[in-house]
Amino acid sequence: MASLEEIRENRLHKLELLKKANMDPFPAKVPRTFCLGDAKKNFQQYEGDKKEVSLVGRIMAIRGQGAILFVVLYDGKGRMQAVFKKDIIEENKFKLFTDTVDIGDFISVTGTFFTTERGEESILVTDWTISTKTLLPLPEKWHGIQDIDERYRKRYLDILMNPELKELFIKKAKFWDIIRNFMKDNGFLEVETPSLEVTTGGAEATPFKTHHNDYDLDVYLRISIGELWQKRLMAAGFPKTFEIGRVYRNEGSSPDHLQEFTNMEFYWSFANYRDGMNLVREMYIRIAKEVFGKTEFTTRGHTFDLQSEWKEIDYRDEIKKQIGIDIDKASEKEMEKELDKLKIKYEGNNRERLVDTLWKYCRKNISGPAFLINHPVLVAPLAKRVDGTDTVQMFQPIIAGSEMGRGYSELNDPIDQRKRFEEQKKLIAGGDTEAMMEDLEFVEMLEHGMPPTCGFGTGERLFAFLADKPVRELQMFPLMRPKGE
Repeated sequence: MASLEEIRENRLHKLELLKKANMDPFPAKVPRTFCLGDAKKNFQQYEGDKKEVSLVGRIMAIRGQGAILFVVLYDGKGRMQAVFKKDIIEENKFKLFTDTVDIGDFISVTGTFFTTERGEESILVTDWTISTKTLLPLPEKWHGIQDIDERYRKRYLDILMNPELKELFIKKAKFWDIIRNFMKDNGFLEVETPSLEVTTGGAEATPFKTHHNDYDLDVYLRISIGELWQKRLMAAGFPKTFEIGRVYRNEGSSPDHLQEFTNMEFYWSFANYRDGMNLVREMYIRIAKEVFGKTEFTTRGHTFDLQSEWKEIDYRDEIKKQIGIDIDKASEKEMEKELDKLKIKYEGNNRERLVDTLWKYCRKNISGPAFLINHPVLVAPLAKRVDGTDTVQMFQPIIAGSEMGRGYSELNDPIDQRKRFEEQKKLIAGGDTEAMMEDLEFVEMLEHGMPPTCGFGTGERLFAFLADKPVRELQMFPLMRPKGE
């Protein structure tokens, strides 16, 4: 078997043969009547009229030899067979094709539509020209790229050789279209908020830090879709807003964790978390029906139906039920002991992290659909309390053992908000890199007054679970280390 370097040298030789025949191997434009998808739609009309057409595509297969060749073309919109016959094409052009063209090359063919004896819609070629001469081969047809690192690094080949993967990305685009349309149908205005922030807010995660040269100022890439900014818009008099955008979190890599991904957040004035729960359930059912054509799914070992009843699960009760710990009464040492007993890894020993880790162990056993409610205030520094208790008006959709979003009645009490920021500040001082940064300008906005508001966010994780794929697999171009490092 020839090496890649030998293949490349051979193709460079073919490239020179094309040049000697006065055929540009990389022309800016070639004859094209319509794409291959439209060729199928117009096939009968053009076949009957015997009109000549020109089609362009990448060669995915060549079979036959001698006086007749069958070439499969693909252009991203469709596939069509091109038939080369030596007695129809000019002899020199036929020979040039056999001498210089390889699978993977892009060509333009001109000819007439006809149906083969086997009933396959094809184009009978009378002339051709190169569109792009390739110097390296495509992966082997039946096996594609086997190495996972290589698949992600050469995603363009992975998608080309894997039609199912391409369809997933098309479905993912539809997922976001449905969400956008749903929000607009419900009267929400799409907005844009800053990606660079002086302080990050709206989530608990370690941010990426960079430097603004002109201001000589350290700034952070956002970790939420403008939560504190969209709340300012509530104070500004916008009743309903939403944003779809990229989020950046400097955390570990895994099949279900990314450093960069797309999320959506909405904010709804004069609504509370109960209103949000109803809207989110309606949105998830619409996504399921219009993107996947069903509401019942099996993923990650769980089976659930989004159109069934969404049970409400109490945060504290569920931990006590599954593990036997009362998180209101147990000490940090008792929590650590239980986590060690369950062989659960945890970072940090502050109460918030320990409670959150206990919950994450419990959630894996819940198939859903369900709403997790009655969170303790220490895990939700931006949510409104329930009647002055240490419980907040928060909800999270639980599907297949994981959280598929987060929403709450937003805290609009500036005094309470300042106190919670102070608690988060202490966590940061204690080494917690995921604690929320203090934003006193946001507190000032609350002092001017923000109406009662419900906020909610969700994103790519939901699509990945419904598609039953790791979220990393559904990134077109996942972050990769440079080769050799």
